[in-house]
Amino acid sequence: MHDFVFAPEAVCALAVDGVASRFPVRRVYCMGRNYPWPTTPAAARVDSEEREPLVFFMKPAGAVVAAEGVIPFPSLTAEFCHEIELVVAIGNGGVNISNEDALTHVWGYAAGLDLTRRDIQMQAKSKGQPWEGAKAFDASAASSPIVPVATSGHPENGAIWLKVNGLERQRGDLRDQIWSVREVISFLSRSVQLKAGDLIFTGTPTGVASLQPGDVLSGGIDGVGQFSVTIGPLIVSS
Repeated sequence: MHDFVFAPEAVCALAVDGVASRFPVRRVYCMGRNYPWPTTPAAARVDSEEREPLVFFMKPAGAVVAAEGVIPFPSLTAEFCHEIELVVAIGNGGVNISNEDALTHVWGYAAGLDLTRRDIQMQAKSKGQPWEGAKAFDASAASSPIVPVATSGHPENGAIWLKVNGLERQRGDLRDQIWSVREVISFLSRSVQLKAGDLIFTGTPTGVASLQPGDVLSGGIDGVGQFSVTIGPLIVSS
């Protein structure tokens, strides 16, 4: 037993569908654009040899919250945006994982929100700066309860959608992912050692747009989960 100079925070964890046990979160990996958007060249889409290389960024585990209730509108942004994503929960880690073995490392799946300060992201991109300020703020990674693989299987197709105040903004299909879940896991494991408790947000379909305080978001993924959240008032620094 170690002594600490102050009490450490409780482990961040997500609910698991149908049981009382919770899924402890270790790290959060988020993939860059992984669905065809209007600007995506046809040759660079699914299964093409001309696909752009995968890129990823990270959020702290402490940014993870349940996709329920109220999510605060963050400070420092005038363009707070939604991104609906399939979330992969890793239950068995590894390095240099092959595409063939990748799905054996998955514990379950969820529907998540990668929330973004888009204006800050665009400023950082234009100057070649890191994205942390745009992506790694409090409550920026929301997730529905994790559904175990034994229940969900490994979804390779199915609708992924998001509505704001009842109006649809995003809709796609998991089959449209430019890089499959297998490939995403294999790619990440060549860069870092994946471990149990890691979450992977796998990218969002087109239709990303900004939010305002009071907006109600509902979204989901067929066979995985649904959620509804309300955007709270602007956070004002004290």
